[in-house]
Amino acid sequence: MAELRYQIRKFLRFSENAARQAGIEPQQHQLLLAIRGLPDGASPTIGVLAERMQLQHHSTVELVDRLVDRNFLCRLRSTNDRRQVLVKLTHDGEEFLQRLSLHHLEELQSAGPTFVKVLNSLIDDSRDSASESVNSNVTHKPRKDKNHG
Repeated sequence: MAELRYQIRKFLRFSENAARQAGIEPQQHQLLLAIRGLPDGASPTIGVLAERMQLQHHSTVELVDRLVDRNFLCRLRSTNDRRQVLVKLTHDGEEFLQRLSLHHLEELQSAGPTFVKVLNSLIDDSRDSASESVNSNVTHKPRKDKNHG
Protein backbone atom coordinates (compact mmCIF):
# COMPACT_ATOMS: atom_id res chain seq x y z
CA MET A 1 0.00 0.00 0.00
CA ALA A 2 2.84 2.39 0.82
CA GLU A 3 4.44 1.77 -2.57
CA LEU A 4 1.15 2.47 -4.36
CA ARG A 5 0.71 5.75 -2.50
CA TYR A 6 4.31 6.64 -3.34
CA GLN A 7 3.77 5.98 -7.05
CA ILE A 8 0.53 7.99 -7.05
CA ARG A 9 2.23 10.86 -5.24
CA LYS A 10 5.11 10.85 -7.75
CA PHE A 11 2.68 11.12 -10.64
CA LEU A 12 0.67 13.83 -8.90
CA ARG A 13 3.86 15.81 -8.24
CA PHE A 14 4.77 15.47 -11.92
CA SER A 15 1.27 16.65 -12.86
CA GLU A 16 1.39 19.64 -10.51
CA ASN A 17 4.77 20.73 -11.87
CA ALA A 18 3.70 20.23 -15.49
CA ALA A 19 0.57 22.35 -14.92
CA ARG A 20 2.56 25.16 -13.32
CA GLN A 21 5.16 25.08 -16.11
CA ALA A 22 2.30 25.38 -18.61
CA GLY A 23 1.08 28.48 -16.75
CA ILE A 24 -1.90 27.10 -14.87
CA GLU A 25 -2.54 26.09 -11.27
CA PRO A 26 -2.85 22.34 -10.62
CA GLN A 27 -6.47 22.60 -9.43
CA GLN A 28 -7.37 24.55 -12.56
CA HIS A 29 -5.88 21.74 -14.63
CA GLN A 30 -7.84 19.18 -12.61
CA LEU A 31 -11.04 21.14 -13.23
CA LEU A 32 -10.41 21.16 -17.00
CA LEU A 33 -9.88 17.39 -16.80
CA ALA A 34 -13.01 16.94 -14.70
CA ILE A 35 -15.10 18.77 -17.29
CA ARG A 36 -13.56 16.93 -20.22
CA GLY A 37 -13.86 13.55 -18.52
CA LEU A 38 -17.41 13.74 -17.17
CA PRO A 39 -19.29 10.46 -17.51
CA ASP A 40 -22.04 10.28 -20.11
CA GLY A 41 -25.24 11.80 -18.82
CA ALA A 42 -23.52 14.01 -16.21
CA SER A 43 -24.15 17.73 -16.67
CA PRO A 44 -21.19 20.07 -16.13
CA THR A 45 -22.85 22.12 -13.38
CA ILE A 46 -20.95 23.71 -10.51
CA GLY A 47 -22.47 21.16 -8.13
CA VAL A 48 -21.40 18.18 -10.22
CA LEU A 49 -17.93 19.63 -10.75
CA ALA A 50 -17.55 20.40 -7.03
CA GLU A 51 -18.34 16.74 -6.29
CA ARG A 52 -15.92 15.49 -8.95
CA MET A 53 -13.20 17.78 -7.57
CA GLN A 54 -14.14 17.09 -3.93
CA LEU A 55 -14.30 20.84 -3.30
CA GLN A 56 -16.77 23.23 -1.75
CA HIS A 57 -19.23 24.91 -4.13
CA HIS A 58 -17.67 28.37 -3.67
CA SER A 59 -14.14 27.05 -4.33
CA THR A 60 -15.32 25.51 -7.58
CA VAL A 61 -16.99 28.79 -8.60
CA GLU A 62 -13.69 30.58 -7.99
CA LEU A 63 -11.78 28.07 -10.14
CA VAL A 64 -14.37 28.43 -12.92
CA ASP A 65 -14.16 32.23 -12.71
CA ARG A 66 -10.39 32.16 -13.18
CA LEU A 67 -10.63 29.80 -16.14
CA VAL A 68 -13.38 31.91 -17.73
CA ASP A 69 -11.06 34.93 -17.38
CA ARG A 70 -8.37 32.97 -19.27
CA ASN A 71 -10.90 32.01 -21.96
CA PHE A 72 -10.50 28.30 -21.18
CA LEU A 73 -14.13 27.94 -20.04
CA CYS A 74 -17.46 29.57 -20.72
CA ARG A 75 -20.78 29.49 -18.91
CA LEU A 76 -23.99 28.57 -20.70
CA ARG A 77 -27.63 28.36 -19.64
CA SER A 78 -29.12 24.89 -19.78
CA THR A 79 -31.71 24.48 -22.52
CA ASN A 80 -33.71 22.13 -20.24
CA ASP A 81 -33.71 24.38 -17.18
CA ARG A 82 -32.85 28.04 -17.78
CA ARG A 83 -31.97 28.46 -14.08
CA GLN A 84 -29.15 25.94 -14.43
CA VAL A 85 -25.69 27.16 -15.50
CA LEU A 86 -23.43 24.75 -17.35
CA VAL A 87 -19.67 25.06 -17.73
CA LYS A 88 -18.05 24.22 -21.06
CA LEU A 89 -14.50 24.06 -22.36
CA THR A 90 -13.75 26.68 -25.01
CA HIS A 91 -11.63 25.99 -28.07
CA ASP A 92 -8.62 27.52 -26.25
CA GLY A 93 -9.34 25.35 -23.22
CA GLU A 94 -9.57 22.20 -25.36
CA GLU A 95 -6.25 22.99 -27.09
CA PHE A 96 -4.50 23.79 -23.81
CA LEU A 97 -5.79 20.60 -22.18
CA GLN A 98 -4.79 18.54 -25.22
CA ARG A 99 -1.18 19.79 -25.09
CA LEU A 100 -0.90 19.24 -21.34
CA SER A 101 -2.53 15.80 -21.59
CA LEU A 102 -0.01 14.69 -24.23
CA HIS A 103 2.77 15.57 -21.79
CA HIS A 104 1.01 13.52 -19.09
CA LEU A 105 0.55 10.55 -21.41
CA GLU A 106 4.28 10.53 -22.09
CA GLU A 107 4.92 10.37 -18.36
CA LEU A 108 2.37 7.57 -17.97
CA GLN A 109 4.11 5.58 -20.69
CA SER A 110 7.25 5.79 -18.59
CA ALA A 111 5.76 5.34 -15.12
CA GLY A 112 2.77 3.19 -16.09
CA PRO A 113 4.45 -0.23 -16.05
CA THR A 114 5.70 0.33 -12.49
CA PHE A 115 2.24 1.54 -11.48
CA VAL A 116 0.62 -1.59 -12.93
CA LYS A 117 3.20 -3.87 -11.30
CA VAL A 118 2.64 -2.31 -7.86
CA LEU A 119 -1.13 -2.39 -8.24
CA ASN A 120 -1.16 -6.02 -9.40
CA SER A 121 1.10 -6.99 -6.51
CA LEU A 122 -1.23 -5.26 -4.07
CA ILE A 123 -4.28 -6.99 -5.57
CA ASP A 124 -2.54 -10.38 -5.45
CA ASP A 125 -1.49 -9.80 -1.83
CA SER A 126 -5.04 -8.84 -0.86
CA ARG A 127 -6.42 -11.99 -2.51
CA ASP A 128 -3.87 -14.10 -0.65
CA SER A 129 -4.74 -12.38 2.64
CA ALA A 130 -8.45 -12.85 2.06
CA SER A 131 -7.92 -16.52 1.26
CA GLU A 132 -5.78 -17.05 4.36
CA SER A 133 -8.37 -15.26 6.48
CA VAL A 134 -11.16 -17.50 5.23
CA ASN A 135 -9.08 -20.63 5.78
CA SER A 136 -8.01 -19.62 9.29
CA ASN A 137 -11.63 -19.00 10.33
CA VAL A 138 -12.65 -22.52 9.41
CA THR A 139 -11.86 -24.82 12.29
CA HIS A 140 -12.55 -28.50 12.30
CA LYS A 141 -13.50 -29.85 15.71
CA PRO A 142 -13.98 -33.55 16.12
CA ARG A 143 -17.60 -34.49 16.65
CA LYS A 144 -18.46 -36.11 19.91
CA ASP A 145 -21.22 -38.62 19.60
CA LYS A 146 -23.48 -38.57 22.57
CA ASN A 147 -25.54 -41.55 23.44
CA HIS A 148 -28.95 -40.45 24.61
CA GLY A 149 -30.41 -43.69 25.71
